[in-house]
Amino acid sequence: MLKDIINAAYGREKADIVLKNGKIIDVLGHGIIEGNVGIKDGVIIGIGDYEGVEETDVEGAYIAPGLVDSHVHIESAMVSPAEYARAVLPKGVTSVIADPHEIVNVCGEAGLKYMIESGKAVPLDIYYMLPSCVPATPFDHSGAVIDGNKTKELMERYQLKGLGEMMNYPGVVYCDEDVLKKLESSIYIDGHAPAIEGIGLNAYICGGINNDHECDTAENALEKISKGMNIFIREGTGAKNLEQLIKAVNPHNLRHFAFCTDDKHLSEILKEGTISHCIDKAIGLGIDPVDAYTIACYNPCVFYAMYRRGAVAPGFKADIVVTRDINCTDISLVLKDGIPVAKDGKALFEAAKADISGVTDTVHIPPVTAQDFNKEFNSKEPVIELGSSLVTNAVYCESAEGLSLCANIERYGKTGNKGLCFVKGLDIVNGAIAQTIGHDSHNISVIGSDSENMAAAVNALGKKGGIAVVQNKKVIACMELDIGGLMSHKDAEAVVAEHDKIVSCAKEISPKGSNMALMILGFISLLVIPHIKLGDKGLFDVDKFSYI
Repeated sequence: MLKDIINAAYGREKADIVLKNGKIIDVLGHGIIEGNVGIKDGVIIGIGDYEGVEETDVEGAYIAPGLVDSHVHIESAMVSPAEYARAVLPKGVTSVIADPHEIVNVCGEAGLKYMIESGKAVPLDIYYMLPSCVPATPFDHSGAVIDGNKTKELMERYQLKGLGEMMNYPGVVYCDEDVLKKLESSIYIDGHAPAIEGIGLNAYICGGINNDHECDTAENALEKISKGMNIFIREGTGAKNLEQLIKAVNPHNLRHFAFCTDDKHLSEILKEGTISHCIDKAIGLGIDPVDAYTIACYNPCVFYAMYRRGAVAPGFKADIVVTRDINCTDISLVLKDGIPVAKDGKALFEAAKADISGVTDTVHIPPVTAQDFNKEFNSKEPVIELGSSLVTNAVYCESAEGLSLCANIERYGKTGNKGLCFVKGLDIVNGAIAQTIGHDSHNISVIGSDSENMAAAVNALGKKGGIAVVQNKKVIACMELDIGGLMSHKDAEAVVAEHDKIVSCAKEISPKGSNMALMILGFISLLVIPHIKLGDKGLFDVDKFSYI
């Protein structure tokens, strides 16, 4: 094979494929080159006057390297990894760095094995990190526990890129022995450091943390870069940081940035793409187009030691995107390892189904009643105030008027815990929404106008889990997520249709905030995002890192 590649590069034999008359985006030399790209045995042989067994005239379109999502939780798209590949490859993404800590928190090693197996039969390179926080914090009750010893064992058993985002900041800076074991298991560790700065950031980085995707200001990004971190500019569904963070990018620090989505809903992926959307938005905000592609393609390959990829250059992997516009919004062809895998927005392959028997039927609670959600209002107890982001604040109210009731229920049959609180900023009228998506332990989160509607919503989830919307004590929409209570085995189109119905029905009971209701349910139990959250034991002060 190597001999054939060299011979084709020198012109002694034909290339397999030649893309002719393109504008090649050169992320290495920073420019745009007009010419032809030759490919042999899945490898780019160069730019030049090559002849190919197959020749495609791209008619002046741009030829770019395959796009890379540097940090993603596939589970947030609510489809299997194989189906996720069918959604993102037509949008130009050829490689992703995935952290499966959602399903691993639910199913442990079985969840990791399922994700790996599901992605094997599709032409998307899915590189997995080993989740570092199972559970996310010492205060969480998830479906599995992976301690320091188990972390080392799994790192040796599976081919993984490194240790997933370390969300347990106190565990790092205060040298928790088990956390230190996890940190010592890998030389590459993803970070999670919202609002961390100064000496606290110094200590966190000294734990071996390489990057962060939780910056929300340019100033915070610049401090982290100066201290040795790479910054992943996140543009997902719940958190959109690109507009602020792109201000931090300059020619001197460009090499320290990559794009990521973290968590993005499937309907948005199918509509606007993931990393291609980042490129489009960055260019619209004034970033040089070649710089945008450098951030999207080459930099993450360097960060994760994905050698000889991320550029259109001799000897590099032939992961290629052909786009009619430089903003990457009109993709006509995607090649993976030199083979066409998507054309004009459609995948050219089917998503194989993996066995889900080890990751289903994960809800283990008895039926609930309205009495389980009875809670008297106390003006001395804090209320969670919702805003436009995942950050929530503690406020005090004189009465329960205009407030919603929220609960977080441990669903694995281990403790029977149930935390209750009031929430401000979400008007729910005669209804409730319940789901088994609740980062990161994924216990049941339910929010509603009253206890009877909440009980009906929780009971509708069944053993498999999913999302249920109830109005006037009747289920008006239910979406089964049979893979860990997080993902569906169905195809992308069916999942989008089901989720659209959930959103539509949620709007009936929460006219002003249906999308916010679903987002809040997913993150209100995430005990590492400031400032106040709801765990299965009650209200949690994130700043003090303790239950109230």
